[in-house]
Amino acid sequence: MSYFSGRRRPSPDRAAVVSGPVSAIAFPAPDASILFHREAILAGLSALVPPSSLVTSEDERRAFETDALTAYRRLPLAVVLPQTTDQVSAVLKFCHEQKVKIVPRGAGTSLSGGAIPQEDAIVVGLSKMNRILAIDYVNRTARVEAGVTNLAITEAVSEEGFFYAPDPSSQLACTIGGNIGMNSGGAHCLKYGVTTNNVLGVRIVLIDGTILDVGGDHLDSGGLDLLGLIVGSEGQLGMVTEATVRILRAAEGARPVLFGFPTSEAAGAAVAAIIGAGIIPVAMEFMDKPAIEICEAFAHAGYPLDVEAMLIIEVEGSDAEMDAELARIIDIARQHGVKTIRESRSAMETAAIWKGRKSAFGATGRVADYICMDGTIPTGQLPKVLQRMSEIVAGYGLRVANVFHAGDGNLHPLVLYNCNDPQEQAKAEAAGADILKLCVEVGGCLTGEHGVGIEKRDLMRFQFDTADLDQQMRVRAVFDPDWLLNPAKVFPLEGRVAA
Repeated sequence: MSYFSGRRRPSPDRAAVVSGPVSAIAFPAPDASILFHREAILAGLSALVPPSSLVTSEDERRAFETDALTAYRRLPLAVVLPQTTDQVSAVLKFCHEQKVKIVPRGAGTSLSGGAIPQEDAIVVGLSKMNRILAIDYVNRTARVEAGVTNLAITEAVSEEGFFYAPDPSSQLACTIGGNIGMNSGGAHCLKYGVTTNNVLGVRIVLIDGTILDVGGDHLDSGGLDLLGLIVGSEGQLGMVTEATVRILRAAEGARPVLFGFPTSEAAGAAVAAIIGAGIIPVAMEFMDKPAIEICEAFAHAGYPLDVEAMLIIEVEGSDAEMDAELARIIDIARQHGVKTIRESRSAMETAAIWKGRKSAFGATGRVADYICMDGTIPTGQLPKVLQRMSEIVAGYGLRVANVFHAGDGNLHPLVLYNCNDPQEQAKAEAAGADILKLCVEVGGCLTGEHGVGIEKRDLMRFQFDTADLDQQMRVRAVFDPDWLLNPAKVFPLEGRVAA
C-alpha cells in the first residue's frame, strides 16, 4: 500500500468527516508568474539535457497530460526525459531554484491520477532510463534503472531459473520507478509480498538535486529505514532513478485451478476460510460473473460461464506438494458449495488462465468506461463487503465488475459508466467513494497498490484525523519544504503544513 495510507480503522467521529460523493476533483490554479516566465524556464532546461530529451510543443505535450485516470487531464508546462541520474539531479536543482513544480512519471499507468500534471509543472519522465545495470545470481539481486519495465526484469533472469516477484497486471508496461512510488503488488503478492518486500536499495534524487543511495544490495542495511519511507511515497519525497531488487529462484512447478461458485458471497467465504486455515497459495484471484464474461470473451481461457463467481488459486512446488495443498483447498471449497473445479493441465492452459486475469482491465475497456477502485479490507470481511458493494453500485443505477487479489483483501471493483455522460461520471465517482468508505469502515484502508494520487486525496480525512495527516505532511515537508514534488496529490489541498 502507499506509505501515506496505512491500514487504520477510524474512530466513530472520523467516519463523519467526509460527507457526500467525491466528484469533479479540484486542481489548484496555476502560478501565473511561472506561466509568464515559461520561455526562460525552457531555456534553462535546454542547457541541462539534450534537445531530444526536452518536449515543448503543445501536440507532443498532449501525450503527457494524463495517465490511466483518463477522466482528468492537464497540459504540463514542459516535459523532460532525462537519460542519466546526473541529468535528473540537474533538472530538479534548477526547478528547485526557480520554484517550478515537478511531476515524476514512469509509464503513465497510474490508476489514481498519480502522474497527472499541472499547467505550471514540469513532467520529468524516466522512460529513457531503461537499462538493467547488473545481475548478481549468487546474491540474488538485480540493479536496474527506474524506467525498466516490471516484466523486463523477469525476462532478463528467467533463463537462469529466476524471476522478479511483484507482478501488477500492467507489468508489461509499468516501470520499476512507478512500482516503487505506489508500492505495487500483483497476483502473486499473497506469497511473495509487494514492492516494498522486494526492493533492497534505491538511488534517489531530492528536490534540491542531492543524490542519495538508500539501502543496499542486501536485506536490512544499516541506518534509519528510509527505504521503507520512500517505497510507496508517490514521488513526493524525491525521484528514484535506480533500484536494487530481489530476484527469486522459480519454483519447481506451479498449477492454477479454477473454482466456480454459485454466489460471490460463497466465493468470499471460501477465501476467508482458506486463509483462516493457514494455507497460503502463491495467488488467489477473484472474479464475479460480469468480470468472468468480459475476460472470457477476450482471452478464451475456458472460464466457467454458469457460475456467479470464480477464484483462480495457484499453488507451487513439487507435484506431491501441489497435490497435498490442493486437496486441502478443494475440501474447503466444497464446504462452501463450489460448482466447478478445473485444474490446468498444460503450460498453454496456465498461460491462458493468467492471460484472462491479467487482461481484465483492458478487456473491460472494450465494453465500457470504468473507474477502478483499490480499497483493501480484512479477508474475513469479504462476504459482507461484496454484498454491500453490489448494493452501493446498484443504488446509483450502474454496474460493477469485480476482479481483485482476494488473498490479501485488495479489492479492484470496476464501476462501469459512460464517460460522455457527466452525470454518469459523477455517479460512478460517488459510488467509488462510497466503496472506499466501506473499506475503511470494516477495518481496511483506501488503497492497496494504486496509491492515493488525486483520486483518493479528498477521502484521506475519512481515514485519518487532523493529527495523523499533519504528521504525515511534516514528514513530506522535510524532504520538500516548498511542496514542489508531485503537487496536489495525496493530501487534501487545504491544511498543508511545514516541516
